[in-house]
Amino acid sequence: MIKLYLLFADDTSMIVKSPNSKDFQTKMVTAFNFVNESFTANLLSINVDKTHYIQFKTKNKPTLEVNIVCNDNLITTLPKIKFLGICIHDSINWSCHIEYIIPKQSSACYIMRSIKPFMFPNTLKTIYYSYFNANISYFLPFGGNSLYDIKIFRIQKRIVRIMMGCKNGVSCRNVFRRLEILPFVSQYILLLMLFVVKNKNLFILNSITLNLQDNLIIFISP
Repeated sequence: MIKLYLLFADDTSMIVKSPNSKDFQTKMVTAFNFVNESFTANLLSINVDKTHYIQFKTKNKPTLEVNIVCNDNLITTLPKIKFLGICIHDSINWSCHIEYIIPKQSSACYIMRSIKPFMFPNTLKTIYYSYFNANISYFLPFGGNSLYDIKIFRIQKRIVRIMMGCKNGVSCRNVFRRLEILPFVSQYILLLMLFVVKNKNLFILNSITLNLQDNLIIFISP
């Protein structure tokens, strides 16, 4: 019924899934009642004001109306929610999280511009990784292929231009090389590769060779 529990500090999350709409509603209500009863048995209570649910769906699929009641209060659904510092949208397009971190990245550009005259290049790189890169690398494995990532990449090019004292419009290809900083998309590819290497047990190697234009294709299925 409940596919996964996620516990962090005093926050409890659960994932319920079903391909059938009626079955989904039944599982949602049953799962929530089970959690509520477990909390009550352990002398805990649910904060109804902070309890919501989110339905992951395709863009054109309507949201199902699921009536979940706790202590005579209706649990509401939200189109987006913040979970462990990441803003998750019900269509999982990561636009809400990108809009959430853009002001932070813009602030990083302002800080970099203000301190550049007084800092050595190595110090600027340290500040870049600790302030700018930390914000994007946190969600990068999940949303690195979003259509909205171009906004982050533009800000990244702006901050490396500031670090090297380049004018707007100057190509950043050589700037990234001189600073030895990976562009946004390259970081995403690297993180995915590292994830596969470190979690080989999660993947099944299908030794299927296809003679297509003399290329060797190996399929890795999650």
